[in-house]
Amino acid sequence: MTAQDSKLGDTDDKIFVGKGNEQAWLTLALANRHGLVTGATGTGKTVSLQVLAEGFARAGVPVFAADIKGDLSGISEVGEAKDFILKRAGEIGLKFQPDQFSTVFWDVFGEQGHPVRATVTEMGPLLLARMLDLNDVQEGVLNVAFRVADENGLPLLDMKDLRSLLDAIVPASGKKAADAEEDPFAEIRKAAQSFGNVSKATVGTIQRQLLVLENQGGMKFFGEPALELKDFMKTDSDGRGIVNILVADKLMESPRLYATFLLWLLSELFEELPEAGDLPKPKLVFFFDEAHLLFNDAPKALMDKIEQVVRLIRSKGVGVYFVTQNPIDVPDKVLAQLGGRVQHALRAFTPRDQKAVAAAAQTFRPNPKLDTAKVITELGKGEALVSFLEGNGTPSMVERVMIRPPSARIGPITPEERKAIMSRSPVKGKYDTAVDRESASEMLQKRVAGTAAHADAQNGGAGAGGGILGQIGSIVGTIFGTNVKRGRLSTGQVIARDVTRSVTNQVIGGMAANIGKSVGGQLGGSIGRTLVRGALGGLLRR
Repeated sequence: MTAQDSKLGDTDDKIFVGKGNEQAWLTLALANRHGLVTGATGTGKTVSLQVLAEGFARAGVPVFAADIKGDLSGISEVGEAKDFILKRAGEIGLKFQPDQFSTVFWDVFGEQGHPVRATVTEMGPLLLARMLDLNDVQEGVLNVAFRVADENGLPLLDMKDLRSLLDAIVPASGKKAADAEEDPFAEIRKAAQSFGNVSKATVGTIQRQLLVLENQGGMKFFGEPALELKDFMKTDSDGRGIVNILVADKLMESPRLYATFLLWLLSELFEELPEAGDLPKPKLVFFFDEAHLLFNDAPKALMDKIEQVVRLIRSKGVGVYFVTQNPIDVPDKVLAQLGGRVQHALRAFTPRDQKAVAAAAQTFRPNPKLDTAKVITELGKGEALVSFLEGNGTPSMVERVMIRPPSARIGPITPEERKAIMSRSPVKGKYDTAVDRESASEMLQKRVAGTAAHADAQNGGAGAGGGILGQIGSIVGTIFGTNVKRGRLSTGQVIARDVTRSVTNQVIGGMAANIGKSVGGQLGGSIGRTLVRGALGGLLRR
């Protein structure tokens, strides 16, 4: 055993992955060049994923990983010195030392982990259209809705906001009223039609697709408090990276929601993180299990942006590792960006399987001592063909290795163990309770109520909306441009556009709470013009 083996094989700058005729090492400084873990069902992909995740966490690198079957949750508990584990460790010259890693569980549905939420605005029309499986015409109308929301100061936070906005842009049926002001949404409808034909039938189709998403539990994903990505990028008191596990067993029942959600996470990381250059180790490593779902039926425009994100996110210090059954599940443009390969056994029973074996063999740097294509079909459980980048950035020759055993538990944890981990989570209480602040839905309802109040005022009435508070509200609205007709922006509106979306609702400290909240909500919506709405939305405008 070498000196490097004394700490479970890891060193300060490398992760020990396995051993055959040669040892397989993943260099941390090159770990942001991405990677691929492939193999047929039951060949050991999840164990390889856990070995890599443990190595990164031990090196102080935070990890985010989707857990499809629940097996990865065992990383949070101390491993057991079982006979087959001790045998494998002995075969590769390691002394097994049980370990466990600080873990935070996340769940889009909030059942087995902290809820993960994003606002509708952050998701943006491109990813939302993919999530809803919309065609080009329907996606166009969705883009119109987002544009109208931006120009009318209507924050889109949750599903009811989007539903209310879609209802507001539907063309009015029947004859127009004699007094156009009687329609509280006349201005919104006119703005929507100025961008193109918005038909009632198309809006109805989008609404039905939203219902399908809601029935799948997708509405729990949209809202506040929205996820702060910095909560993924933490270390524990020992300086180890925290392992963030997305509980995805239920999420996988909606494959498109799963793939779109993880793509949104990637794109948000790309957009928010600063350029980092070449670092001694990554800031974060992202494992994307069942990766083929990301690329299935993706339109060309989206595929181009996926490839762009994967290619450029390396410079932000983020490593992305795709986990799937066949290498051919990953498009060539993306495959070319993946520097590290861990290939478990493939079966060649069908022509497609044979094509996958040949494709997998061709992605490796040849080793004259191995018939790569033949070995892929002969690998036993826990064995893999491995190639990582060497110091000069070129792939090492492919080696047949036995993957080292994980030091944490292999297999799922119990509900009681999960509950105990959740109780001491570093983000306990931050996301667990949903917040429903004033947004597009409430503001559109106020327009309806305001139309009636305006009619009363014209008749000399001074109801609850009148008096001194009403006058103050009118003055404040003029200052910030919220009651100025659309067209030329007022000075207040120009300023409001450039304020970040974290602006507080309490704009006017001494005024009535309702007025302060209302003005804050208007500002929050006006910001939408200059905000990058999710990473891919930002990329499309580049």
